[in-house]
Amino acid sequence: MERHVFKRKIYNEILEWKINRSDKYALLVKGARRTGKSTIVEEFAKNEFKSYILIDFAHTSKDIIALFDDTYELDFFFLQLQQLTGVRLYENESVIIFDEVQLLPKARQAIKYLVADGRYKYIETGSLISIKKNTMDILIPSEEHKISMYPMDFEEFLWAIDDEITAETIKLLLKNKKAAGNAMHRNLMRKFRLYMLIGGMPQAIEAYLEHNNLQIVDETKREIVELYEEDFTKIDGTGLAGDIYDAIPASLSKNASRYVLSKAREGVRAKQVRDILPDILSSYTVNIAYHANNPGVGMSLEKDIDRYKLFTSDVGLFITLAFKDKKYTDNIIYNKLLSDKLEANLGYVYENAVAQMLTAKGNNLFYYTMKSETSNHLYEIDFLLSNGTKINPIEVKSGNYREHKSLDAFCEKFSSRIREKYVVHTKDYKWENGINYLPVYMIPFIEAC
Repeated sequence: MERHVFKRKIYNEILEWKINRSDKYALLVKGARRTGKSTIVEEFAKNEFKSYILIDFAHTSKDIIALFDDTYELDFFFLQLQQLTGVRLYENESVIIFDEVQLLPKARQAIKYLVADGRYKYIETGSLISIKKNTMDILIPSEEHKISMYPMDFEEFLWAIDDEITAETIKLLLKNKKAAGNAMHRNLMRKFRLYMLIGGMPQAIEAYLEHNNLQIVDETKREIVELYEEDFTKIDGTGLAGDIYDAIPASLSKNASRYVLSKAREGVRAKQVRDILPDILSSYTVNIAYHANNPGVGMSLEKDIDRYKLFTSDVGLFITLAFKDKKYTDNIIYNKLLSDKLEANLGYVYENAVAQMLTAKGNNLFYYTMKSETSNHLYEIDFLLSNGTKINPIEVKSGNYREHKSLDAFCEKFSSRIREKYVVHTKDYKWENGINYLPVYMIPFIEAC
């Protein structure tokens, strides 16, 4: 069966590299496995170059791998490569793709000399989950322009289901700060809930388009989750990395002010997690929000590295992960989301979705907690975004959006630092008393505000 090639925003980023940077830099597309890196890069090569060679280091011949043992004589290297692949290369008009480049560090090291040679262009793809181990003895090339690829966002999902209208409608509503009205809002929320259930992994969307059956979609997502968990053993042979990933839904469901280590494994110490967390994050399977000790434009300088929340990089995988030990038919989130009856105690699903959408737009995630001056109540702002010299606090609500005591307390304490205030909820748009009440489907387009 022919593979779907979905329209992706990253295509324009790759095009910008080709036009402005490819003479001096190879392109490295980083991202989690199964996000569509190989597909979009090969599609780009087909459209934008006269010829291309794709070397998949997860599945290629020993003869091609052996070529990278000696790249001193590049004339002979290119001659052999063309002979082995049966593809002719044209100077300045061909691109060579190193797919899953993390599997052959010598190939990545060779980029320095291949780029300096100047005859062809180079694109690398990889989920750099074991990058430290794989690059211990090589020289990492400085001739790499790196971009990140994430699961398909809500707008890309709409394109995939042949909906070219909804995103433009939402952008217009947000720009004019207008409510959609009951009928349109219900329709927009229905489409967003479908996106939450399926997620942004191309294989899951492909399964939905082919079968129109969420059980088959769920099976596809379970296979991806299992693949990720197998990859985590490369980070940590004890299985702790996989346990940390598995416990993300359980930790968020407790509405705790940080990731709960005991949900991953009893008795685990913060230092154990701290040692492997960078590798987990480099896999792009997880998004992280650090606690901002001093909320302001310099949050990254004063973040608490031992106080954080973790989210899965894809909300569709999050829903599957939350119920991975049960059958699809027992997954209450599917039924409740489809029927718009998601209870307040399942609001962490929306929080994960918002984290995913903000990350895909290039935001570093921070949150903030503060104690009430009159009680032991803990106020929490779910997300803080830098906005010029100011910050935008975001409180995510799945239940009663009219009460936002955390946002009120935060804004009272840091009034001089705030530009825009957001309550993200499941109701229609409203602007009231200086607060933007955003339906969750508007978050991907928040810059238009």
